[in-house]
Amino acid sequence: MLAMALCLALATNGARAFDFADVAQQAQKLSRSAYEKPATNLPKTIQNLTYDQYRDIRFDTDKSLWHSAKLPFEVAFFHQGLFYDHPVKINEIVGKKATPVKFDPASFNYGKNDIDKKQLQDLGFAGFRIHFPVNAEKYKDEVMVFLGASYFRALGKGQLYGVSARGLAVDTGLNTGEEFPQFSEFWLERPQPGDKELTIYALLNSTRLTGAYRFVLKPGADTTVDVKARLYLRAPVTTLGIAPLTSMFYFGENQHAEVDDYRPEVHDSDGLSVHTGADEWIWRPLVNPKRLLVTSFALDGPRGFGLMQRDRAYSSYQDLEAHYEKRPSVWIEPKGKWGKGRLELVQLPTPDETNDNAVAYWVPEALPKPGQPLDFEYRMLWQKDGETQPPLARVVQTRRGHGYTRKVDDSVALIVEFEGPGLKKLAPDAKLTGVVTADANGKLMETNTYRNEVTGGWRMAVRLHRNDLAKPVELRGFLRAGDDTLSETWSYILPPN
Repeated sequence: MLAMALCLALATNGARAFDFADVAQQAQKLSRSAYEKPATNLPKTIQNLTYDQYRDIRFDTDKSLWHSAKLPFEVAFFHQGLFYDHPVKINEIVGKKATPVKFDPASFNYGKNDIDKKQLQDLGFAGFRIHFPVNAEKYKDEVMVFLGASYFRALGKGQLYGVSARGLAVDTGLNTGEEFPQFSEFWLERPQPGDKELTIYALLNSTRLTGAYRFVLKPGADTTVDVKARLYLRAPVTTLGIAPLTSMFYFGENQHAEVDDYRPEVHDSDGLSVHTGADEWIWRPLVNPKRLLVTSFALDGPRGFGLMQRDRAYSSYQDLEAHYEKRPSVWIEPKGKWGKGRLELVQLPTPDETNDNAVAYWVPEALPKPGQPLDFEYRMLWQKDGETQPPLARVVQTRRGHGYTRKVDDSVALIVEFEGPGLKKLAPDAKLTGVVTADANGKLMETNTYRNEVTGGWRMAVRLHRNDLAKPVELRGFLRAGDDTLSETWSYILPPN
């Protein structure tokens, strides 16, 4: 009986499929050794390509992984070159076995580039993109991409790429410089016919830490990505950013363009939305500051946060190429208890729309000692037509101008528009109060609150004086009727001049 039980146990162990535990074991083992910077293997002909020349290299989609098998998901690959100068290992999981996906230069069209393919036989991939039909049944759209460091993006129905996500953010916005962890290896689980989700595993490596990740992708109207991660520190870090989101805010309704531009607004996201553990909803509009601006919210167990694109009107952007109204909002839903920490927002100056300049992430209050694991899980929602919203009225616009329009003085006017089903149901003679506070650098001069008869919402008009022009002003405001709070909290940072 004992021998039979032993044989059964061995057979069971031998039948175990590749899973998250395998990647976590690799991450733990890797953390015990010193970090080695990935070596480049690019021949000079690839290293010297210009931006346009690199973009002329295109993958043959007929060679996509799982294309010939006519499976619901397909995977296309990115060629090394330009910023992506080292190979990323990619494996396919079939049954119980993980097998490397081999690089083949014959899978790429090199366009007008004069390149000897014999030099590329052992090159490797820079990253990959996943295809699945979300906009039409018979066409497989690009729904997710992993390319560069630990960056990735996803799309739902009717969306265009905008905000990006990262596996991790390390020391973002610090004078000591930011550390960019990299996904060095991936494992893609082969789907079955009819599958509507895809599992991806990834190994993270960086100077001061390693990590194991599992992504479960579920494309749809709102594409969801369930993330499970385990980190191992090699050495202490100052700021560890969990579930980081990166976006672009060039100018908008609250900050006019400094150069002539026919477009009213240019941004991938217009604000940070926060749902606190105390069930408060906070909206912080993004800005394009003159210098680095780092702000945070101290929280105990966040319920969710996201960089959102609330303005969905084409007329707000007037851009027939970029279509910023179609950029996704990304909402993060923590799983389990994240405990105490802070939600940090880093905003950088940008001279144009080509640079991401806003980063939001969760910073846990306590970190494990090097060698001890840190586990966390969360769900990502890539949204457009059904964004996560507070149950109360929400801020839909924040407009900034001079305090007086007839006689310009040094005061600042901020016009905050609230909308929501509850506001439209109010009686015509309802009396609402805009409750506004400012920090020590701001002096409130007046606050007026009245119905917006065009939208059915309510407007909160604030005029203030800034004491020190070289310092920011932090403001908070919400709508109240008697003792009842009717809106989320508007939390605004007026940047220094």
